[in-house]
Parts: sequence; C-alpha cells; structure tokens
Amino acid sequence: MSLKPLSFERDIHDLEERLAALESQQDPPPKQLEAIRNMREEIVGMRRAVFDNLNAWQVVEVARHENRPQTLDYLNLIFDEFIELHGDRAYGDDRAMLTGFARIDGKRVLFVGQHKGRNLKERTTHNYGMAHPEGYRKALQKMELAAKYGLPIITFIDTAGAYPGIGAEERGQSYQIAYNLREMAALGTPVISTVLSEGGSGGALGIGVANYVCMLQHAYYSVISPEGCAGILWKHVRHADKAAKALKFTAKDMLEFGVIDKIVPEPFGGAHRNHRQAATNLKAELVQALRQFMGKSSKELIDHRYERFRRIGRFEEGTPTTAECS
Repeated sequence: MSLKPLSFERDIHDLEERLAALESQQDPPPKQLEAIRNMREEIVGMRRAVFDNLNAWQVVEVARHENRPQTLDYLNLIFDEFIELHGDRAYGDDRAMLTGFARIDGKRVLFVGQHKGRNLKERTTHNYGMAHPEGYRKALQKMELAAKYGLPIITFIDTAGAYPGIGAEERGQSYQIAYNLREMAALGTPVISTVLSEGGSGGALGIGVANYVCMLQHAYYSVISPEGCAGILWKHVRHADKAAKALKFTAKDMLEFGVIDKIVPEPFGGAHRNHRQAATNLKAELVQALRQFMGKSSKELIDHRYERFRRIGRFEEGTPTTAECS
C-alpha cells in the first residue's frame, strides 16, 4: 500500500519509488540485484536516522498521519470480542466516545475509547474524536458499572480535545470533565490508559485518570495543541513548530516528567506502516499492565492512583532573594 509521505520523508519516499521501479523489472541482471540490496540498506539507514531523531513537530505529523491506526483498528486487532454499550441515559449517544465490554487475553474488561474516523462520513459520525458532555457522562457511567462488578477498565485516548462548541458548553462540558476526574480517582478497579496519537487537554484527561498510563512512541500528550499555543503566544499558527518544542509533550518528555509509565514502541517508521505489529506491541503492554494490578484491593488501587498523580512533575525550592521579597 502506498503511503502519503510526511514532510521530512520526501527523500526517503523518492528512493522507495526508485526501488519499487527496479524491483518491478523481471529477471534483473546480477548488478541490478546488488543495486537493489544496497538501496534497501540505504532506505533502512535513512529511515532509522530520521525516526530516531524526530523533533516535537515531526512527532505531531506522525501522530496525525492519515493512515495511523485508530481506536476501531486496535479494537479489531487486540481484543477477542467487543460488545458496545450506548448512551448516557440523559441526552444521547455520543459516537466520539466508544464504550463496551471486551475480552483480552481471556480476561473480561470494560473498554472506553475515543475514535476520530478515517473518511469524511466516519469523521462526521464520530465528530473527529471530540466528545460532548454526554460522551464523558457515558464513559463514566460505564466505568462505574465496571467497578461495581470488579471488571478492569482499559481506555484509549485519541483526541485533539473535548468539543468546544456552544451546545457542548451549554450542556456542561467543563463540569462533566471535572466530575469525571474526581469520580475516576475513586474507582475501586484497575484503570489502564493508553495515548494512541493525540492526547489533547481535558478532553484526554477526562478518561485518563488511571493506575497505569502508557503512550505510543510517536504520540503526544499536551494541555493544548501546538497550533492553539502558537495562536495564543505568537498570534499566528505558522509558529506551531516553535510551540511544539516549547510544550515538551512527546512520549520521551512525558516519561521524564512522570506523566506516563511506559513508552510502547512502534513499528519501524511509525504505526501507520504496520497496524498489526503496532497492535501486537500494545496488546503485550496492556496484558502486562493488567497482570500487575489484578488482585489488588479497591483501597490499594485508589491509594496507588492518588500517589501516582501526586508524584507527577518536578519543582525546585530555594531561598528567595532580597529583591524577590521586597
């Protein structure tokens, strides 16, 4: 399958096209076979050099690649079964937020995840993964159901942020997210969260108060999008790359700050190049995390979640100078 090259992959893409042309020829001479082997090695070296040293804005480009696997892709590749649960019993069924019972590695779990959609029809149906208050209310109701029956919870975070429209605000968007944060902190069952691609602001955190948070290698987790930050600080979206660097939101940054517990490696060149391998890597991490927390009491899980969030971040203490005191 031909993939759209990212801005920093154009040289590699040109070389891959030349390689494809050579490989398409029938009965190539020995010198051409040697050239093909050398070109393959050169492509691997170039791709490794690029993807081992991505800057923050390039990470955003990979996270937003049009062929990057999304929640429904992972649902089909990771879980043995999925029975969807609909509605918030108050307003409606927000399709940006998917919830339901699932089975992984023989274990029953409650699944919650945001889904963006890949084509216009699907994106319209799922509102580009930006949930309304009823989506967060639906998620919390299902999580409370899971806690009642002792089922662990797995959440997939993949959103640019909660939907900021007038209707969402009128129905209590900020209140519902804040309510989710409080109630998730007190859930007496294991909660495992994964940032798949974009983890945007409260829209991501509304299903991310967990005992264990992992993050795919080329995802980002941030209080604001780089475009939004650039608009506020530099008054123009053209400074998005500068904002991305300043925000320090890559998986490496998040691990260093203690926001996440593990970086899940992606296939060579990004998850969009091999959905199945990306799903295999993530499944192994989810199974390991479930084993780590299964069997713990409700109190142990709640205390662990509390302490985990208390440890996030870094700060320095010092004696204030005379100028600062005056």
